[in-house]
Amino acid sequence: MKSFFQFLKEATSASEQAKRLGLRGDGHGGWYDGRGEFIAKTEGGQLKFYNKRQKIGEKDPPQTEKEKQISSPGYNDPALVQQAQQDIESQQQQQQPEAEQQPQEVGPPPVEKTKGTLTIAFGRFNPPTIGHQQLMDVAAQAASQDEGGEYLIFPSRTQDKKKNPLDPDTKIEYMQKFYPSHANNIVNDPNSKTIFDVLKMAHNDGWTNVRIVGGGDRVKEFEKLSNNYNGKLYAFDNIEVVSAGERDPDAKGVEGMSASRMRLAAAEGDFKKFREGLPPEIKRSEAKELFDRLRGSMNIKEGWNLWEIAPKLDYRSLRENYISNNVFKIGEVIQNLNTGMVGEIIRRGTNYLICVTESNQMFKSWIKDVVEYTEVKMDRMYREPNKPNTLVGTTGFFKYAAKQTPGAVGTGKENLQPGGKAYGINFINKYRKNKK
Repeated sequence: MKSFFQFLKEATSASEQAKRLGLRGDGHGGWYDGRGEFIAKTEGGQLKFYNKRQKIGEKDPPQTEKEKQISSPGYNDPALVQQAQQDIESQQQQQQPEAEQQPQEVGPPPVEKTKGTLTIAFGRFNPPTIGHQQLMDVAAQAASQDEGGEYLIFPSRTQDKKKNPLDPDTKIEYMQKFYPSHANNIVNDPNSKTIFDVLKMAHNDGWTNVRIVGGGDRVKEFEKLSNNYNGKLYAFDNIEVVSAGERDPDAKGVEGMSASRMRLAAAEGDFKKFREGLPPEIKRSEAKELFDRLRGSMNIKEGWNLWEIAPKLDYRSLRENYISNNVFKIGEVIQNLNTGMVGEIIRRGTNYLICVTESNQMFKSWIKDVVEYTEVKMDRMYREPNKPNTLVGTTGFFKYAAKQTPGAVGTGKENLQPGGKAYGINFINKYRKNKK
């Protein structure tokens, strides 16, 4: 039997080999190249390569006589595989010489830990429901058991007409009105867009431990993500994930209520059903006001689809559209509704997506938990002051690239060498057109 240290050594060896080749892992032993092509998987502590001589976008190369004589479909001629691997390594070194010279990540900034445990809840709250009150109650109760413990509620910043119709300021306004006992703990911070933003904030504020409270169906997702980056983006002695309760769609009351059902009721104009999803002490006039604002934000028209508004209530139609490649295509930018993470789709699974963020963090999302990234700032050259838009495929990124290109529209010829030719905008459009 192998010792723990043997397993650790083997795992490290495979990881280091994949890193040298510029591959990305999916957390399950699979390794992908920059285009999302499956390249290898970890077996016995080493990388086992597949289709090593395959050229991306082309068919597998012809078999050698030796390969034809082997019955195993996965067999590759060792001599050719070794040569192909050497070619790939050589190509990687030529393409990424600067990346190899860059210093390694040094991890989170050192911070003196002066506080105990911070309890946090990160969620959509779109719209706020009676179930969300239970979530906040659980967070408050958990924090009260810690000496000097505190709890904070972070509503996500995502907004779109179908799944997240209320803008952050509006939903936080109603949350503070509907849940007065938690009003002072609800944070309206434009910089807290993802669960990682919140955890980095807690680290920088000197918290020693964190406790994340979420719905029962999100515990595993939060647990895996938060622990995977502990020591890399932030550093805590302990990260605990607590369930606020399981949800039963067939039950009545808190267990059966969800924001999806609330949006469905609003879309169908069923105010009675909508009000059942709010705390009973809320006035009818306040509930009606939220109902009307929600409908206005959703811009309900004839022919709307349930799977677009509440995918969990019509998963079959969602998956049919996914399989038909009508939604969530390779190269598109999506946002995970549970964590707030934004990334480009590099691989499509049976019912999940593998995505990569701007900062090269890979994450996996179920198709029911994502939405096309439609943030208004996608069209801006700078999404935030001094932070250029680098989301590939967006109008904002095109504008920024055009500005940096000699001769591009709006820049004149001030960035051309003497006698230089204004080729920029034509060059960009040429390749932008071919990409479509």
